Amino acid sequence: MRRLYDQAFEILQQEVKQCAQKDLVGDVGAKIVLKRLEKMRLQSGEPLTLDELKDLVSDQFPNFSEPVLKKAAKVNRPPGVFSKIVLGMAVLGGFAGLVALANLPYPMIRFPVAKTFPILLLPSYINMDYNYRQAVSLVEQSDQLINQATAITDIELGVEKVKQSQKHLDQLPVWFLGYYPQAYCSFMGCMWRFTFDEYESARKNIGRMESKIFQQKNAYQEYTKAEQSIQEAQQKFQKLPPGNEQQQTIKVWQTAIDQLEKIPPETLAGKLAQKQLATAQRDFQQQLGFVAGSIKGNTLIDAAMQFASQAAKASQNPPHTAQEWQQVIKLWEEAIRRLEQVPTENPSYSEAQKKLAEYTTNLGISQTRLQTEKDAVELVKQAKSAIAQWQKLARSKDPDIGALMSQLTDIINTLEQVPAGTTVSQESQNLLRSAQHTWDKLSLN
Repeated sequence: MRRLYDQAFEILQQEVKQCAQKDLVGDVGAKIVLKRLEKMRLQSGEPLTLDELKDLVSDQFPNFSEPVLKKAAKVNRPPGVFSKIVLGMAVLGGFAGLVALANLPYPMIRFPVAKTFPILLLPSYINMDYNYRQAVSLVEQSDQLINQATAITDIELGVEKVKQSQKHLDQLPVWFLGYYPQAYCSFMGCMWRFTFDEYESARKNIGRMESKIFQQKNAYQEYTKAEQSIQEAQQKFQKLPPGNEQQQTIKVWQTAIDQLEKIPPETLAGKLAQKQLATAQRDFQQQLGFVAGSIKGNTLIDAAMQFASQAAKASQNPPHTAQEWQQVIKLWEEAIRRLEQVPTENPSYSEAQKKLAEYTTNLGISQTRLQTEKDAVELVKQAKSAIAQWQKLARSKDPDIGALMSQLTDIINTLEQVPAGTTVSQESQNLLRSAQHTWDKLSLN
């Protein structure tokens, strides 16, 4: 042990300097006292007591402060346990600061440290290992929750797991890709090598789960919307009297049921929808019955009327070619086909039969007009061919007038058979007048 410790020396030194400014002894006395105190700092033995401290300063400074002497005597002892702890904490703090500096997320710091003192990066390695393990584990948990979901709460929990996994993955130092701490991983069994492919694979897994979650949430929204529409339509239908508003409600109801069928079956909402679909369809059929059948019948009749309207419009302003009449016939046939789909037990069956009779008649008329058109075209074609032969015979050197008149009579008879109201009617009339005029000229000869 030393006789005078640093802390006590500092206290006495300050008071000596102050006394030197006031006392006549001045600086000379201060130097003497300080020399004594320095000597005591170097000597080993029991710490100086209050009286011993007085003896060192009183001959030079009789008015030396008593409280200062007491304070110096009090602190003149070896450092205690607390002081050692403080010193130790200061050393540890310095080391911790050095480690923190080495682990700053800057490549210019990390790479040199990794090559020379990799042990200083132990906190980073632990953090990297922890975050990677957590990211992989949370993605797997989310995968189980999403793919085997039994309730919407499973999906919501899966969403939280994916968010947590993304946070852990964001903590990984991307700029450290390709570096593998062999010393650390040889003891801890790292799951990662921090290659670009592995990092991208982790990113893709999270992206895949986010895509699944998006699909699951969208499907569940569609399911909830369809389910709510079914309930509202069912309740509203029971309160409405027969009429247009009730039919509109039924259409909404049917649309909602159709929406249930469209939900992807691999989703939670799809599985719930499949369970509810049979019940929803059964309730729809049971509660609608007559009205549902009437709507279906009316729908078929409306469709038939649309085709019939187009057929009637296409047949206006004749004459029409055979091709145009064939198109009209197809429209009538399609209208009739729709009406024939209305079953006997349907409430709209009677109205469908009335329309069916009307459309069948119109179909027959159109078919007749088609045949008339075809016949007229064929007659004109025959007449033209006969006219060409007659002209050839008439140009001979010694034509037979009797034969010419006979052939001309046949041509006239053929042209007279061409019915009016066809596309070749006007042409046949022109040919007929020309043939009759020629026959009149020959008969005068």
